[in-house]
Amino acid sequence: MLVQWVRAWCATGALWLMGLRVVAQDYTYTNINGAISITGTTSRYGLVGAVTIPSTIEGLPVVNIGHQAFVTNWFLTSITIPGSVTNIGLDAFEQSAMTNLTIEEGVITIEGWAFLGCWMLPNVSIPNSVTSIGDLAFNECAELTNITIGSGLTNIGGGALDECYKLSGVYFKGNAPTPGVSLFYYDKSETVYYLPGTKGWGTTFAGAPAKLWNPQMVTNDGSFGAHQDGFGFNIAGTVDIPLVVEASTNLADRSWVPLQTFTLTNGLIHFSDQQWTNYSSRLYRIRSP
Repeated sequence: MLVQWVRAWCATGALWLMGLRVVAQDYTYTNINGAISITGTTSRYGLVGAVTIPSTIEGLPVVNIGHQAFVTNWFLTSITIPGSVTNIGLDAFEQSAMTNLTIEEGVITIEGWAFLGCWMLPNVSIPNSVTSIGDLAFNECAELTNITIGSGLTNIGGGALDECYKLSGVYFKGNAPTPGVSLFYYDKSETVYYLPGTKGWGTTFAGAPAKLWNPQMVTNDGSFGAHQDGFGFNIAGTVDIPLVVEASTNLADRSWVPLQTFTLTNGLIHFSDQQWTNYSSRLYRIRSP
């Protein structure tokens, strides 16, 4: 928790200000040793609509979102947290009504209760830079169905994904982190998925079933290529893993369109694109939901 304080003194003709809390733009913040910690908003109603937290304020880097900085922001629909931020503090967005959350690469720590009770969030993606997620960080996110967790995570706190009653998929990119007590205590429907080559996984994780997520396009059989029903290919992998097939006509703009969602019920399924002739070229990829 950041404490508001002011200290000033003169030395060799220079005036130094440390920890001075001031107001700029839509935020209140504290300047500590030349780095900014956001402490709240200037608006009576908090953040409104889709908001991107600034990476700098008055030329100084925004590195921390403080304790309860945006708690109960009922009118916040979307938040983007820039990579300049290294820490998201206790209760920072608790009970906010956002439907979209973007955490950019660079954030290292998500403290306890940070997004507790953000009941409108449908999915979350945690960047590879995050190493620690605190207790109850995403507790009571009632609409959360999927969460993807980056490769850098080493610890995830107790109850961090508890009472997320619609949670079905928890996708880990890295090695198995150390889980806190009752990570999924009241949840009964989620499955943990992990990637080939990662370590520390078994058939369960924190009481939830764990599966290798390894879908592959099959290119060396008769299914691959143009056929009467369109351009298609088989997809093989672990039984009952979910996936989405996407297409793009231009990799430069990074625009991918989801075409079809599958579950590999028998470990093998055929995908066919009947619209492929409408494009001069089309690329395909497989991702998790």
